[in-house]
Amino acid sequence: MMKRLLAALAAAATIFTAGAATAQTFPDRPITMVVPFRAGGPTDTVGRLLSQAMSRNLGVQVQVQIVDGAGGTLGAQRVAEAAPDGYTILLYHVGMATTPTLYPNLGYDPLTDFAEIGLVTNVPMTLVGRQRLPVSTWEQLIAYMTNNIDRITMAHAGIGSASHLCAMLFSQLTGLDIVTVPFVGTAEAMLDLQADFVDFMCDQTTSTVAPIQSGSVIAYAVTSPVRLQQIPDVPTPAEVGLPGFQLDVWHGLWAPAGTPPEVVARLNEALRFALTDQQVLRTFALFATNPSPIEDQTPEALRAKVASEIELWRPLIEAAGEFVR
Repeated sequence: MMKRLLAALAAAATIFTAGAATAQTFPDRPITMVVPFRAGGPTDTVGRLLSQAMSRNLGVQVQVQIVDGAGGTLGAQRVAEAAPDGYTILLYHVGMATTPTLYPNLGYDPLTDFAEIGLVTNVPMTLVGRQRLPVSTWEQLIAYMTNNIDRITMAHAGIGSASHLCAMLFSQLTGLDIVTVPFVGTAEAMLDLQADFVDFMCDQTTSTVAPIQSGSVIAYAVTSPVRLQQIPDVPTPAEVGLPGFQLDVWHGLWAPAGTPPEVVARLNEALRFALTDQQVLRTFALFATNPSPIEDQTPEALRAKVASEIELWRPLIEAAGEFVR
């Protein structure tokens, strides 16, 4: 028994020494940032900006890898199962907190299978419609939806996507039993909306500000408490009489559970650098995307955010599910 105990202690010491050495030399090769949604979507946009700035700070290339499918859960599981060395990280959004309710057989635990790095952004949403809809105001919109409930369609980027969550929240608050049309990504859904193949969509300003500004879609409301300077004519939820229709899509950065604390700290340092980078901030501003406050750019803040939002979204998803077909 003593020999087995000594062997176990020696193995543990070896692992500890190897981990310390890894932390001291990190990073010495490219890092993969997994984006669990389609290329060209809002999370991909944030990821590519973030990866470029983090690369400059880390001195190695941070490469975006798209692993999309199942509302982001395929990419998240890929990272949960990756080696805990800091060379595979995950950029995900509020879906990290909603998928435990949306997917009963989720293959990972958001709170135990990851090492949190920090919160990244807060992005408001917009409810938009195809250009040829015969309604231009919120009041006309609700009347039109009510009178055409069996014919209207609302696109979203797939089960568990931010646009799906927004559609569920809108349906729950209005009591409208809306037919939803899932797409494989935001870019594809937006193209069909602009082509008049679907009627409505609710998505992040990262993807909707440019179409709104160009007039290729009609905007009915933003989900932020104040109007956005990029689209100042679009009213807030309180202004249209639906104050509960507020939703910011936050993004976070994770590594696999077991990643050495020193490596997590180095990745957090690079994240903080990226969120002060002027090029990143200028591009964020074009799309009404806000970097997370400094106090939220921490592992502790991200972990607390996920835990609280799991409890926040569970009853909302369960209640909204009965409305969305």
